[in-house]
Amino acid sequence: MPEGKRNYLLGYGERLTEKIAPPKIKPSKVDAYQFADAQQRLAPKIAAVSKGLDELPSSCCPDDETVAALKLHPAYLAKSYFPTGLLREVGLEAIGSRAVMVKPEKTTSKKKQDKDGMPLEAPSAEIYIAGKRRSFRRWAQVIKTWTENTSGADELIRVEDVRLIAPEERLKPMRSKDDRPLLEVVLHASPETDYIVESFEEYMKELGAEADLSKRIYVNGLCFLPVRVPVKAHRDLAKFSFLRVAREMPRLRGPVAGSAKKGNSVSAQLPKGKAVDPSLSVAVFDGGIPKDHPLTAWVNRKKAPGIADAVPEFQQHGLSVTSALLFGPIEDGVSIAAPYANVDHYRVLDVNSKHDPQEQYFDVVERIVDRLQQKKYEFVNLSIGPDLPIEDDDVHVWTARLDQLFSDGQTLVCVAAGNAGERDWESGNARIQAPSDGVNVLSVGACDSLTSSWKRAPYSSVGPGRNPGRVKPDVVSYGGTNKEPFWVVAEGGHGATSGIYGTSFASPSTLRTALGIRATLGATIQPLALKALLIHHAEDGSHEMREVGWGRIPPNIDDLITCEAGTASIVYQGRLEPGKYVRAPIPLPEGTIPGTVSIKATFCFASETDPKDPLNYTRAGLEVVLRPHADKRNDPKQQHADTKPFFGKSEAYQSEEELRRDAHKWETSIKAQKNFRGDSLKDPVFDIHYNAREGGAVTLNAKEIPYALVVTVTAKKMSDLYDRIANRYEYMLEELKPVVQQQVKIRGKVQG
Repeated sequence: MPEGKRNYLLGYGERLTEKIAPPKIKPSKVDAYQFADAQQRLAPKIAAVSKGLDELPSSCCPDDETVAALKLHPAYLAKSYFPTGLLREVGLEAIGSRAVMVKPEKTTSKKKQDKDGMPLEAPSAEIYIAGKRRSFRRWAQVIKTWTENTSGADELIRVEDVRLIAPEERLKPMRSKDDRPLLEVVLHASPETDYIVESFEEYMKELGAEADLSKRIYVNGLCFLPVRVPVKAHRDLAKFSFLRVAREMPRLRGPVAGSAKKGNSVSAQLPKGKAVDPSLSVAVFDGGIPKDHPLTAWVNRKKAPGIADAVPEFQQHGLSVTSALLFGPIEDGVSIAAPYANVDHYRVLDVNSKHDPQEQYFDVVERIVDRLQQKKYEFVNLSIGPDLPIEDDDVHVWTARLDQLFSDGQTLVCVAAGNAGERDWESGNARIQAPSDGVNVLSVGACDSLTSSWKRAPYSSVGPGRNPGRVKPDVVSYGGTNKEPFWVVAEGGHGATSGIYGTSFASPSTLRTALGIRATLGATIQPLALKALLIHHAEDGSHEMREVGWGRIPPNIDDLITCEAGTASIVYQGRLEPGKYVRAPIPLPEGTIPGTVSIKATFCFASETDPKDPLNYTRAGLEVVLRPHADKRNDPKQQHADTKPFFGKSEAYQSEEELRRDAHKWETSIKAQKNFRGDSLKDPVFDIHYNAREGGAVTLNAKEIPYALVVTVTAKKMSDLYDRIANRYEYMLEELKPVVQQQVKIRGKVQG
């Protein structure tokens, strides 16, 4: 360990021993005038919706069920306002939602009015509601007889509009000139409602279309499937009630790296030793590795079942990605240390992926998922995916499927953000590409240098991500440029290298850093804590968050696992129960600390997701409050110390509306740093409350979630801060001592 540095400390959060009773819900009092206004305003709209649904062909309404849209007033976005009782009363159910902008007819808030007193447009939610056509007819009939005391009537005032969904809304613009293009169709359906998919198949036959049900993929209320439909039948396709969206089938982005200028080269002598920790389970999914290549000393070549022949350029990409994972960027004249772990490299791309990347869009993601369901890995890298920017209204199947798979938090997944950064920003074409928008993965963009003078590499895709998941890419790491390439092992002899660049190599290089931490500190550090450590130590270099996320990962592993003088860092990891509280102490020494104290904290957790509800995509959220001083209470009778906000209100990307409804609470990664006077702190703690939702509404079926918290305390005027904390909390904290002595690469040399 470098002189003057100390190891991290591992902490154990203490659960609050007292039982916190849920807040009592007072009976809603409905203003008679507000109710009458909503009733008069909505009754004709509901009647028009019922009439329009009755006019649909029966073949578009499986089992006589259909779908309409209900817009919420912008003032009623919180999960506690979800109109569950209203929908239950009329025999309908919510099957999904999307974010919309709404200009309400009325608002009581002057802040939401223009200079003429008219309501301003504001973000809201549009809920897809489904049920029998007779249920819509009945609603149209009985709403006129309702009073403010009718069951569910108190929720009617939360509704701004009820309307039909026009076929055009379900169709995305087509780029292809093909008169029978391949489409990706998304249905509101699940295995439990498979009759919807079967009905859709019959309807497609009527239109002369081909729906390939053998490739359908179900993910939490949505069904994704490929359909080849004549252009002239597209509008009729979009009349199918349970169709959410139909778009031209995305293509897989070609796994081809940028190459450095010819004439440049570096020499590389591969190490002869074994991997530092052969017990680590690491998987790469890519284009394969050439047979008998020297890297097979640390790489197990595998391929997905039934896959066709390999493609040489795809194998070269797979070789480069794997080299970046094993060794990082190779430096001329620098000894290459043994890799931290062995790697299982799965070839999931084949000759068909090259010749028909649209047809392979579904096949490749299922190959990946199939292998991951067969074997659980702690570390995964993905440098391949669809060649399209993410969208705010819909989650693509790659993201939905992988977020579902990794929602247990037991795998650290690094995903390349994409190389679209030089495309048009205004149109959104430069945004990150799926599946790097996942909330349960670490999205990695590329920076252009390993030096202190760095910026986003021009090709690296930019944010923002979807909300939640707004800060994307999560981090950036060195990915090379044409002038300063990322050198990797190439085909040929042991010393062959090639200079390349792309986020494809920044991603595995970042995963290598995590592997180095894990190999050094041992199995105590879980994958979610590794993710938190990477984000915690990322520095933005004063660059915009849209370009670099939380910032660049430090090039040296030592910087992520040791503390400077006057600094102490603590790692917490565990599980949270819905509705319960966890108290995480922020260790400080006894007495008053002179000068200023800086507290930096990073939370990461994993969450189940709702791809049918992009606005409410994560089912878990954290409400975190800081109690800085144990003895300060506004009311002497209150049980706990006063709180101060620490996260949220200054989060980047947050609009005023998002701040108002605390959208930041549903982000799976949050980070903040604040300064305090030393005398304003006494036994500070974070109190963490886990909120749960499903489909935007309150749920009683939530599961435990894993979490990790990294806290760094800095007091520049107390050089022995670390020792004082370690002594005071000797029974609560343990030092994270290395289980192996690593070679740490520092600025072009190897230090033992």
